[in-house]
Amino acid sequence: MVESGVFLVHKEVGESSFDVVRRFKHAAYEAGQKKWALGHGGTLDPFAEGLLLVLSGQATRLMELMHPLPKTYEAKIIWGVETDTCDHLGLTVMEGSAAALDPAALDDALKGLLGWQDQVPPATCAKKIDGEAAYKKAHRGEEVILPPSRVFLHEAAWLAHDLPHSSTLRITCKGGYYVRSLARDLGRRLGCGAHLERLSRTAIGPWSDSGSGVETLVQGDALIPWCPKRLLQMDEADHLGHGRPIPIGQLELSNWALPEGFPVPNLPIRGLIGGKLTALLEERDGKLWTVANLRGGI
Repeated sequence: MVESGVFLVHKEVGESSFDVVRRFKHAAYEAGQKKWALGHGGTLDPFAEGLLLVLSGQATRLMELMHPLPKTYEAKIIWGVETDTCDHLGLTVMEGSAAALDPAALDDALKGLLGWQDQVPPATCAKKIDGEAAYKKAHRGEEVILPPSRVFLHEAAWLAHDLPHSSTLRITCKGGYYVRSLARDLGRRLGCGAHLERLSRTAIGPWSDSGSGVETLVQGDALIPWCPKRLLQMDEADHLGHGRPIPIGQLELSNWALPEGFPVPNLPIRGLIGGKLTALLEERDGKLWTVANLRGGI
């Protein structure tokens, strides 16, 4: 049986994010779970590798809580060429000399992109235009014009340089950030053009990539540990399950904190009983009310 929870999976280069989810769907089907809910907590491009969250069963209802999490990437950027896809698989749209690049100039260019920015996504991204993914239109040769999105880059540091050819970067950003667009924008700031050659997602929130072939199932108190929690009694769980509020009682602090300076979204309160996450709660009018009833618990 495929259990409810969040699976920490290493996505390999060449796989799509849905390829990984499809493996779980096949396993669920073989186990007789033909309508089992599955999804992922943030896309990785097929050429990228690293941590992918596969949400299973009732955990699919936690998807919106995964999107704002800090995500950490390591990226190799190639200088001197910009491509239409912002990565090494695209067609060259601009070339420039990277001979004058030095670490100080790269540091300055990177600092200017920290914090909140308006970022134009790559044409070959999954954002929808008239109900269809942009990359499908781009692959048909149609013109794709995407409006900028408001994104947040929390930290960025160069790990290594092989100038004038390439540099390796580590960043931590909010969900919705495009590292391919960062490579493109750095190349434009420096006047030489640039694109992404390699990308690895090493962490999402409190969870790190364990490498190829390793899958870890997260359940219970280890789920959404950045949210405060409330331990429930059976009668309280029954009240909540029938849409009735309960007293606020004793709230416990989160087990894991978002990095200092990182945007903090509105967080629900975790309701746990018997070691299982059974409800998402909110405080209203001096009581706790159910936001989501996770039937059966996770």
